[in-house]
Amino acid sequence: MSSAYLWVKAFHIVFIAAWFAGLFYLPRILVNLAMVPADSTAERDRLLLMGRKLYRFSSLLMLPALALGLWLWLGLGIGQGPGSGWMHAKLALVIGVIGYHHLCRRLLRDFEQGRNRRSHRWFRVYNEGSVLVFAAVVVLVVVKPF
Repeated sequence: MSSAYLWVKAFHIVFIAAWFAGLFYLPRILVNLAMVPADSTAERDRLLLMGRKLYRFSSLLMLPALALGLWLWLGLGIGQGPGSGWMHAKLALVIGVIGYHHLCRRLLRDFEQGRNRRSHRWFRVYNEGSVLVFAAVVVLVVVKPF
C-alpha cells in the first residue's frame, strides 16, 4: 500500500463521516419543524435557518468525499477487477445517498414555502434512512461480501 493511498483513504473516511453527520442531523431538524406549532414563527425560523446552514455545510463536505472516492476508485484502482461486486453495490448506495441529500433540500424547501404535508412520524422514519445506508456501505467496504 502506497502512502498516497492511505492519505486519500483517510481523508475520504473523514469527509464521508462528516457528510453523514449532516445527513443524520438534517432530517432530525425536519422532524422538529414538523412538530412546530403554527403560531411559533420564531422557532420555525430558527429551525429553517439551522436547516439551510446545515444543508450548505454538508453539501460542501459531500464534494471532497465524492472526489476522494473517485480518486480511490478510478485513480488508484480500488474496487476494480474480479471480486468487486461490493463496489458496484456501494456505488449504487452512493447514488442513493446523493439523492437522499438532495431530497433533504427539497423537503426543507417545502417547509420554507409552507407546503409540507408530512407528519413528524414520517420524518422520524425518513431520518433512519441515512443510518441504514451508512451501515450498509460500511459493511460492503469492510466485509466485501461479493
